[in-house]
Amino acid sequence: MDVRIEKGRPGDAGELITVQRAAFVGEAQLYGTPFLPPLTERPEEVFAPGVAVLVARLGARLVGSVRGVLSGPTWLVKRLAVAPDLHGRGIGSRLLAAVEAAAPPAATQLQLDTGARSEPNLRLYRRYGYAEVDRRAISPDVTLVYLRKRIAG
Repeated sequence: MDVRIEKGRPGDAGELITVQRAAFVGEAQLYGTPFLPPLTERPEEVFAPGVAVLVARLGARLVGSVRGVLSGPTWLVKRLAVAPDLHGRGIGSRLLAAVEAAAPPAATQLQLDTGARSEPNLRLYRRYGYAEVDRRAISPDVTLVYLRKRIAG
């Protein structure tokens, strides 16, 4: 499969949000709420100042995305999403590796979060060296797991 990972462009925002929503519908069903932030985000919010946006393309089709943003010494990995019909083909792993590689020199650690019931996500992140550092309930039905990984340097 010839998937390219590249920097996103503002013109990708609509298609990126469509893929993101499709990817997170399963999470919404798992948690019993349609109000997860990746499902309510608007296209104009994607390319915020200071946010690195990476996309995965299969031919002309945008099939995945991820974002990174520096917060102090921490490179926050946000909104990793892959089109549901392409799950299990390594696209998420490639996006994760690409956003890690995009961390600026000032970053000393990577951090991300996922839902406590999202076992496939937790397995992926642990496989890539992320360790749980915290859990927080953000609603009666949703608990987030925060995972962190040191950057070698």
